[in-house]
Amino acid sequence: MGRGKLRIYLGAAPGVGKTYAMLSEAHRRVERGTDCVVGFVEHHGRPRTEVMLHGLEQVGRRELVYRGAVFTEMDVDAVLARGPAVVLVDELAHSNVPGSRNGKRWQDVAELLAAGIDVVSTVNIQHLESLGDVVESITGVRQRETVPDEVVRRADQIELVDMSPQALRRRMAHGNIYKSDKVDAALSNYFRPGNLTALRELALLWVADRVDEYLQAYRGEHNIRTTWQARERIVVGITGGPEGRTLIRRAARLAEKGAGGEVLAVYISRSDGLTAASPKELAVQRTLVEDMGGTFHHVIGDDIPSALLEFARGVNATQIVLGSSRRKAWQYVFGPGVGATVARESGPDLDVHIVTHEEAAKGRGLPVARGARLGRPRIIWGWLVGVAGPVVLALTLSNVDADLGLANDMLLFLSLTVAAALLGGLLPALASAAFGSFLLNWFFTPPLHRVTIADPKNIVAIVIFVGVAVAVASVVDLAARRTHQAARLRAESEILSFLAGSVLRGETTLDALLERVRETFAMESVALLERAGDGEPWTCAGSVGPAPVERPEDADVDMPVGDHMALALSGRVLPAEDRRVLAAFAAQAAVVLDRQRLQQEAERARTLAEGNRIRTALLAAVSHDLRTPLAAIKAAVSSLRSDDVAWSDDDEAELLAAIEEGADRLDNLVGNLLDMSRLQTGTVQPLIREIDLDEVVPMALGGVPEDSVGLDIPESLPMVRVDPGLLERAVANIVENAVKYSPEGQRVLVAASTLGDRVELRVVDRGPGVPDDAKDRIFEPFQRYGDAPRGAGVGLGLAVARGFAEAMSGTLAAEDTPGGGLTMVLTLTAAAGRARPRAELSAQVTS
Repeated sequence: MGRGKLRIYLGAAPGVGKTYAMLSEAHRRVERGTDCVVGFVEHHGRPRTEVMLHGLEQVGRRELVYRGAVFTEMDVDAVLARGPAVVLVDELAHSNVPGSRNGKRWQDVAELLAAGIDVVSTVNIQHLESLGDVVESITGVRQRETVPDEVVRRADQIELVDMSPQALRRRMAHGNIYKSDKVDAALSNYFRPGNLTALRELALLWVADRVDEYLQAYRGEHNIRTTWQARERIVVGITGGPEGRTLIRRAARLAEKGAGGEVLAVYISRSDGLTAASPKELAVQRTLVEDMGGTFHHVIGDDIPSALLEFARGVNATQIVLGSSRRKAWQYVFGPGVGATVARESGPDLDVHIVTHEEAAKGRGLPVARGARLGRPRIIWGWLVGVAGPVVLALTLSNVDADLGLANDMLLFLSLTVAAALLGGLLPALASAAFGSFLLNWFFTPPLHRVTIADPKNIVAIVIFVGVAVAVASVVDLAARRTHQAARLRAESEILSFLAGSVLRGETTLDALLERVRETFAMESVALLERAGDGEPWTCAGSVGPAPVERPEDADVDMPVGDHMALALSGRVLPAEDRRVLAAFAAQAAVVLDRQRLQQEAERARTLAEGNRIRTALLAAVSHDLRTPLAAIKAAVSSLRSDDVAWSDDDEAELLAAIEEGADRLDNLVGNLLDMSRLQTGTVQPLIREIDLDEVVPMALGGVPEDSVGLDIPESLPMVRVDPGLLERAVANIVENAVKYSPEGQRVLVAASTLGDRVELRVVDRGPGVPDDAKDRIFEPFQRYGDAPRGAGVGLGLAVARGFAEAMSGTLAAEDTPGGGLTMVLTLTAAAGRARPRAELSAQVTS
C-alpha cells in the first residue's frame, strides 16, 4: 500500500474561507464517486460552513474528559477502521486534548497518510512554526498552536485561500466569522488592516517559495539548463576584494525592483587552492548578502567565466552582476577579462551588468599564496632584510676605512640575499639581489657613484653575483616549499593513521570524530547530514559546534559521501589540497555512523532475544507454576459446590483456607510478574525520602509464617534514603525466599548495621546455600536453584528485589552464611545527619 497524498488549503488569515473551500472540494469529489468522509471539521457556528457539511459522511468523534470537562477529538482508530479513500481533517496545527492518541493533529494526519489514505486539511499562515516570531511582532499575539514548516512543505498540493483585508473586515462586520459580541474587539485588534496586509504578504511569499521549489525540482528532473525568467534571480560574482560590497548592494537594489527577487553571491576559487582573496573580507561580504536576504555560495573552478555561467544557469538566474576589472590597461594583452567573456558567452537568456567601483583599474596586487605558507611576520622580516639590509650594509662599508675588496663585499651582500630568502621566500630574495647589485655598482665598483662600470671584470663579477643570488634564492624557496609539503604530508599521514587505527579498534564515536574534524580544520561547526532519497529533506545524523547547518548548500565546505550523505563544515573555505583529507574524514564518519547503527540494531536484537527468552519462560511459568494454585482453588471451589457430599464446618473451613492460600500465591506471583515487567520497560520511578528501617521492615514480614523471622535493628541505626514502597517489596521477596529454603524449625534472621555512609540489611538463613558460581545466576528472571518444587514460584522474587534495590541506588548480593546457608546483603544509602530518636525495639521480634 502506497503513502496517501496530502492537500492543504493555506489561509492568509482566519475567516478567509479555507474550511469552506475544503468542503467544496469534498462535494466535488463525492459527485465524482470518490469515497470521501469527514474526519474532523469545526464550523465554529458559521451557518454557511455548517450547511456545507450536509451530504457528507462524518466519522464519529472520540470524547475525552479533561479537568472535569468533556472534549471531542478526531477518532483516528475509527477513521482507519473505516478506510476511506479521502478524509477531511480541519485545523492541522490543532493541539489534541491530553489523553489523545497523539499530541498534535498533524501527527494524526501522518498516521492516516502512512495508512494510504489521502488527506485534505487546512492551516493558517500564522500557525507555521518558522513564522511564530514574525507574526507575534506584527499582531502582538503569540500563536500557541503551531505546525512544523516541513509538514506543510511536504504536502503534495498547497492551495492559497486569500482575500483582501477590506473584504475580510466586511465579512467580519457582517457576523460571518465571529459572533456579534466579539466583532468590535476583533476589528480593532487582530483584524486591523495593517495586520491583515502583512499576513497576506507572508502567505504570498511563503507560497511563492514553495512554487519555486516545485519549479527547481521539475527543471532538475527534466535536465533543463536554459533560463526560465519566472522570477528575478540575480547572481553576483565576487572576488573577495573590497568592491564586493558595492556589487552586493547594487544587486539587492536590482532585486527590489522585481517582486520576489533573489540575490545569490558566488565566489569562485581555483581547484589548486591558490587564491588572493581575503578570508576576512569574504566573511564580511557573506554576512552582508545574508543580511539582505540573499545567499552565499562557494564554487571551485579553474575557468572562472565558465564556472560562473554554469552556476547561474544551474540556479535559473536571470541576471549577473560583475564589477569592472581591476586590471591595468597593459594587462588586457593577456585576454579580455572575466566580465567581457561572461557578457559574450551569456547568451540571450542572461543579462550581464558591469558595475563600476573605486577599485577599478587599480590592479589586483601580488598573489599571497607563496608567502601564506611562511606567515605574515616572516614575510615582513624578509622584505626588511632584503631591502633595508643592503642599504645599511652599504653605508657601513662606505664609512669603514678598511678596503675589503669587491669579492668580499659581494659575499656580504650575498649573505643578505640568502637571509632574505630564508625569511621571506623568493620575492624578497630577488629584490635583495637586484638592489644589492645596484648598491655594489654605485658604491664599490669604479667609477664610484655612477651606474657605469669601467672594468669588464667587475661586470662579470656583478652578473655572477646576481645569478648566484637568484639561484640561491630559488633553491631556498624551493626548499621552503618542499618543507611545507613534507610537513603537510606528515600531518596528513598522521591523520590518516589515526583514522585507520580508529577503524581497526572501533574506538571513535561519531561526536568524537566530528570534533576531531572541527579541530583539524579550525571550523566553527561540523555536521553529518543524510537523507532518504533525492528530493527528501536533509536530517542531521550528528553535529558538533554552535549552529550547525541543516543543508549542505548552506555550509562553507561540503563533502559528499555517496548519494545521500554529506559532511558539512561552517567557519571558512578550505583550499583544494585539504579536501583529500576531508574526504577521508567524511568516509570514516559514514563508517562510524553505520557501525553505531549496527550496534544499536545488535542491542535491539539482544533486547528482543532477551524479551523472547523471558516470554518463553513466562509461558512455562504460566503453564506450570500459575496453574498449580489455580488448580487448587478450582478443586476447592468445586468441592464446596458439590451436592453429593455434606461437608462439616471444619472441612469447609479447610477448603476455604486452601482457596485463600491459592489466591495469595497467585497474587504474589502476578505481583512479581508485574514488577518484573516494570523493571524490564524502565518505568520504575522511585520516590526517594528519608525513613527509618524499623518503619518499613516489620511491614514486609506480613507474608511469612509467625515465629519464622527474627528482627535485629539497632536503635542507633541512621535513617536511609529509599522509596518505602519499593524497599518493602524488595525485603518481602528476600525474606520469603529465605523462609522458603530454611529448614523446618530454623528462623531467618533480619539484621541491620552501618558501614560508613551505607546501611546494610542482612537476611540470614540456614538452608542448603548456593555455590559461588550460581550466586549471580539466582538474580536472573525465571531462575530457581536446586530441586525447588514447581509450586515454589516462577523465580522472579530475587530478580525483582535486586531491580528495586538498584533503582534506589542500592545493591543486593548473596554471601555464604558461616556454618551453612545463604545471606542476602541489601546495601542502602544512609541519610546525612544524625539518627532520629526511636522507640526501643527488642533485639528479637517475632512476626
